[in-house]
Amino acid sequence: MLFPGVPVAVEGVCEDGDGLRIELVSTAAEAPCPSCGSLSRRVHGWCRRRLKDVAIAGRNVLLELRSRRLVCVEAACGRRTFREQIPSLTRRWARSTQRVTSMIARFGILAAGRAGSRLLGAAGVQVSRDTVLRVVMGLPLPFEQAQAAGEAVPAVLGVDDVAIRKGHSYATIIIDAGTHRPLDLLPDRLSGTLATWLKAHPGVEIVCRDGSNAYAEAIRDGAPDAVQVNDRWHLWHGLGEAVEKVVVAHTPCWRPTVGKALKEPPRHEMWHARAIDERTAARHRMVHDLLAQGLSLMECRRRLGWGFNTVKRYARAATPEELQRPPRYRQTLVCPYRDYLRRRLIEEPSVPITHLLGEIRAQGYSGSQNLLFRYINQGRLDLEHAPARPRKVTSWLMSAPENLAQHDAERLSEVLDLCPHLNESANLIKQFAHMMMNRAGEKLAGWMDAAQALEQPPLSSFVTGMRQDQAAVTAALSLEYSNGPTEGTNTKIKLLKRQMYGRAGFPLLRQRILLN
Repeated sequence: MLFPGVPVAVEGVCEDGDGLRIELVSTAAEAPCPSCGSLSRRVHGWCRRRLKDVAIAGRNVLLELRSRRLVCVEAACGRRTFREQIPSLTRRWARSTQRVTSMIARFGILAAGRAGSRLLGAAGVQVSRDTVLRVVMGLPLPFEQAQAAGEAVPAVLGVDDVAIRKGHSYATIIIDAGTHRPLDLLPDRLSGTLATWLKAHPGVEIVCRDGSNAYAEAIRDGAPDAVQVNDRWHLWHGLGEAVEKVVVAHTPCWRPTVGKALKEPPRHEMWHARAIDERTAARHRMVHDLLAQGLSLMECRRRLGWGFNTVKRYARAATPEELQRPPRYRQTLVCPYRDYLRRRLIEEPSVPITHLLGEIRAQGYSGSQNLLFRYINQGRLDLEHAPARPRKVTSWLMSAPENLAQHDAERLSEVLDLCPHLNESANLIKQFAHMMMNRAGEKLAGWMDAAQALEQPPLSSFVTGMRQDQAAVTAALSLEYSNGPTEGTNTKIKLLKRQMYGRAGFPLLRQRILLN
């Protein structure tokens, strides 16, 4: 019962302090020579070994094993005698059973050295953290074992970069896209390293990756016949970023402001332009004045002392309003009294704000007078609802209509009615989502032409990037494979890194990743 399938017999069990001592004797008929592998039955003598085993009912267990020293029957073998090893129980020079070593390995893979040592202590196995790490580092890697056994490399791989120290050093994770198991971890994310690995492991047919140019070059060099598949999530995310820029650029069209999209004009003429809007208008005027003189963007950058991308953004905008973001209104203490204040202003448009302050204080308002003045000055009383932020509008556009709440769908419909440019972008988003969901990659070329025909710079830039990697993007929209499993493995790697507080070296991190 204690040792099922193991060729030993129990001769006795006795207490040994706080633990148990179990006396065993080998019952194997023969054993192989460790040098030549010849089976031998000739007994040279008997010897005793003491082995630590897993705990029983919280009590430590010590095995006293009587095993044989056998004579090698192969005359050409250089070893004359050898000590037999009991299968599934003993190994050469080991002072613990294979069950204990297996437990140390499992705890070490999951929790690493120090934490693994503490957990093993609670399980009745007292070992140091160095022992835990030594056992983990001595384990064979599954992919290397498969390669040694002559198995073929998986036909579909996933490749992604892994931050060893974010912003400083990165590695490359390679997984089997079919089983989602990690195959190897390369020490950097250079194209040459991945190309060398692919050349050493021929037979790859499909490689899933993100939009990295380095990985694209490595795959072309190391596996030129393999089909490259871009990541669908990154494509959708890139489209979302481009759409958000379009939403920001057309904010004046869809954003409800004082004097626009109101059921009646504002009662208090106290609306003041924001300082940031005035500053944006001044900068826009400076850039376009220099461009009107025939200066290039680089010369404008030099004269103004700004970044090139900043100058380019102002140059692309026909009006300052395209660059102005809506104010970010948050919930305030005045919001519960908004309907009452609107009603009072409709009944008595000339009522002083100080009177309104006294009335809502009688109802429980605990805010300051300045807060009420600022709330009314911003025109928030005159809006049907707080204006949505560009990112919120983008999330509505990028969501499936059936997944939107009713009030969000109504708000989106209002936005699209106000801005025809966003209506055109919404149609493009639906078409792209249809291509992704139905694997209709053959429609990509027509979609890109339609997107560029809108003459929206963010969308045109997104399409230009896709054209540079069109084959991989088409494969992503046509094949079932994606880089999602690799991204999931990357997330698990972050947990392993944080368990070791970033202090583990690359060899240990690689071992734990490939064994998990």
